[in-house]
Amino acid sequence: MELGVVGKPNVGKSTFFAAATLAPVQIANYPFTTIDANRGVEYVRKPCPHVEIGRPCKPNNAPCKDGTRLIPVELLDVAGLVPKAHEGRGLGNKFLDDLRQASALVHVIDATGGTDFEGNPVLIGTHDPLDDVRFLEDELAHWIAGILSRNWDKEARRADLDEMPPEKLLQTRLTGLGLTEIQIHFALREIPLDPKMARWTAGDLLRIARTILRRGKPTILAANKADLLPREALDRFAKIEGYRTIPTSAEYELALRRATGAGLIAYEPGASAFRVLAPEKLTPAQAKGLERIELFLRERGSTGVQACVEEAIFKLLDLIVVYPVEDEHHWTDKAGNVLPDAFLVPRGATAVDVAFKVHTDLGTHFIRAINARTKMVVGRDHPVQDGDVLKIVAKV
Repeated sequence: MELGVVGKPNVGKSTFFAAATLAPVQIANYPFTTIDANRGVEYVRKPCPHVEIGRPCKPNNAPCKDGTRLIPVELLDVAGLVPKAHEGRGLGNKFLDDLRQASALVHVIDATGGTDFEGNPVLIGTHDPLDDVRFLEDELAHWIAGILSRNWDKEARRADLDEMPPEKLLQTRLTGLGLTEIQIHFALREIPLDPKMARWTAGDLLRIARTILRRGKPTILAANKADLLPREALDRFAKIEGYRTIPTSAEYELALRRATGAGLIAYEPGASAFRVLAPEKLTPAQAKGLERIELFLRERGSTGVQACVEEAIFKLLDLIVVYPVEDEHHWTDKAGNVLPDAFLVPRGATAVDVAFKVHTDLGTHFIRAINARTKMVVGRDHPVQDGDVLKIVAKV
């Protein structure tokens, strides 16, 4: 599972990424600080089922902290996007190519309006951040439309002769973008199109690209630098049609996570407060900085960084967590480890989907599954629920 952290240069993209993952990245107040994509791991949270059986879990792929399971998600911080990136301007081709496998996007915008389209600093309030939202939509849509349009007439005529479904042709054309046929199917249902694909115009392909983008690469907006704006100035971002927007202060989140790592404070990502552990070790500047952050948390409830990632995973992508085990009575694997693994799967996934997620052989040789809570036997098409503990039975 991969989230792309996107936006124009110099809006706090890399700071957001570093705050979420604590991965080392170059951060500076000028465009194109990021050239090569950065990869790191952030964790989304769910209650761990081990509390139900009163035995500590022994996680393998997803650590547990005080009854909260931390499920890993890969984040990708790509180079900043500038106008006409789809034509190769700036680092556009690299940016777009890096985003191919992202399941969803976190679009970081400068909520203060203090950076122009190129990412250059300007007077706060002189650039409209809402223009950045439309500009990213346009760049991504033109990118997808450009992929579709290459040799379109020839391939569309052949597909019409072969009576190939449009979804099939489009999925073939967009191989590598991580799009499913069902996503493309529902996107096509939103647009009136000629039954013959060979008659589709460049405008049709652009409209198709826009709808595919909404369904195949859903986006959440991080209204960053929220610490520099009063609450009322942030209210306008909540009204952007088609988007969920979360005010964020990536700089504050990064400071909190680094201070936690240094043993200066106790702080859990996404929390509304922190506790100073070693006030005597704080410099005057650090103490003053933590006071400012404390006021912000009191007003906003969180820095918004953790909320952005979890909203993308659990709301935009509608993923749930399933815990496969080999012993349905003790919730363990063969070695006796309690709840060793936690996997993210789409809501509506079936028992056999979970089996394939664990291992291809389990899916191929699937016989049945057992709900470890109810001890009920379920078939391959049984839809799993969020938090299910599941034993997979397969042919040896």
